[in-house]
Amino acid sequence: MKAQCLPFQQIPHTTRLFLDYLSYTPSVRGMYPRSPIFSEWVKDESQRVGYDAARRGQVSEILERQNRAWGASPKTLANIERLRRGALTAVTGQQVGLFGGPLFSIFKALTAVKLAEQATAVGVDCVPVFWLATEDHDLAEVNHVSLLSEHGLPERFAVESRAFDGNAVADAPVGTVKFGPEIEPVVECAAAFLGDSEVATWLRQAYRPGETLGSAFALLFARLFADWGVVLLDPADKDFHALAKPLFRAAIERASELDEALLARGKALEAAGYHQQVKVTSATTLLFEVKNGARTVVRRGNNGPNGGQFAVGEERISPKELLGRIDEAPEKFNPNVLFRPVVQDYLLPTLVYTGGAAEVAYFAQAAVVYEKLLGRVTPILPRFSATLLEAKPERILTRYQLELPDLFHGPEKVREAIAARSLPPELQARFEEAYARVEQSMSAVRESIGKLDSTLIEAADRARTRMWYQINRLHRRASRAELLRNEVITRHADALSHAVFPHKALQEREVAGVSFVARYGPELLANLYRKIHPDCHDHQVIEVV
Repeated sequence: MKAQCLPFQQIPHTTRLFLDYLSYTPSVRGMYPRSPIFSEWVKDESQRVGYDAARRGQVSEILERQNRAWGASPKTLANIERLRRGALTAVTGQQVGLFGGPLFSIFKALTAVKLAEQATAVGVDCVPVFWLATEDHDLAEVNHVSLLSEHGLPERFAVESRAFDGNAVADAPVGTVKFGPEIEPVVECAAAFLGDSEVATWLRQAYRPGETLGSAFALLFARLFADWGVVLLDPADKDFHALAKPLFRAAIERASELDEALLARGKALEAAGYHQQVKVTSATTLLFEVKNGARTVVRRGNNGPNGGQFAVGEERISPKELLGRIDEAPEKFNPNVLFRPVVQDYLLPTLVYTGGAAEVAYFAQAAVVYEKLLGRVTPILPRFSATLLEAKPERILTRYQLELPDLFHGPEKVREAIAARSLPPELQARFEEAYARVEQSMSAVRESIGKLDSTLIEAADRARTRMWYQINRLHRRASRAELLRNEVITRHADALSHAVFPHKALQEREVAGVSFVARYGPELLANLYRKIHPDCHDHQVIEVV
């Protein structure tokens, strides 16, 4: 597999916070405890991980029970045993999307494996853990996925499933969404798309009536990563909630203190020129309560007569009553996005977390919650990021001398670029000659006119720019004429855009990972794994054959 690196500076919509974190500029060092260079701090950080021995045993028991239910491989069970005996964890996680979700879900799991392997190689025993985000409530984000057709075009698959009681509940945790008979035709259609492959068999075994979005995702990933020993964790388990109860209580007991810290961090982010990933207000708490099947925000009261109270939806409740509910039924409480990683790293002895750009941004805010409740901020590292270039799109790129950044401006610009490169050779040569002559002539004019009167140099530069503009305008018009004349150009441009930069987004975010594993077999995972270098954080463009 050939690969080339593409710096994130060249990728559209990359935030300044993420770029500054990658270069670890002084402006972000107060928000992230460690640089993005894992090898610099892995051994030192391992000494800072504190973890209760009793909790280690309880968590290991729950993980063994969960993973056995999903058909865990011997290597996964061996990794759980290593955790029981004292290993640390390299953690990642993702929403439990249909059919395993986008390609980057696979990248996340492989990155966690790589980090655990590198830590173990330097004497820090470490195992990979994948956190299944079953408690998220945005069903519209996870009930669909795009698979690649045989022509390389993404096609959307979706399933309309409901919560356990059979009723559609807005804001229900996605882990409670249970499949009925409606999943079967969707799976069969997807399997036909994927062809005669192991992955098609795994989809049929995982996505079936009676399973949930969470359990089906786990069944699929247990098979995908059987040889890698990835430990899967479903936080919706009642026993995990019981273990997390002290943190849930602290989120209420120290709500004012935590809110002040988050508000201060938000101001610090904005003062440094960054944006807040999560908007925090004076009413913010870190918890949801599940009421009537829906995740309901828990808010602080205002500073009036009811300032000491909390609100759960429209219900007013005293702190004592709220704490009593947490003690009685902790499984009915879920952390919000800033609290979730803190709960995760209370339950696990996390050496490092790996995630995408948005998660890196979340950690800049969540760091203050870590400091208040755990006394240590878990370092975050960016996950592996890549575009997989199949044979057909690679041939089109090569034919028209295009590169991935040429696709970032949308299909229309791609068509124009291909058309410009498809002009008759004689006409293309004439345009190149015109550009060269303008450059040569105006450079000579600029030099001579500068000797006569240096104040005229700027006017000469403007004249050169206008001449370039007019030639370029004519070049574009000729390209559009060629585009209208040649249907092949449109077909090639659209195929390229759909396969490599679909919907004006990176392929890894839009196309299901199982599409590629079905085409190239599970050995694709091993080939990708060899491309992961934790201290290199560029986006990679990888040719797959």
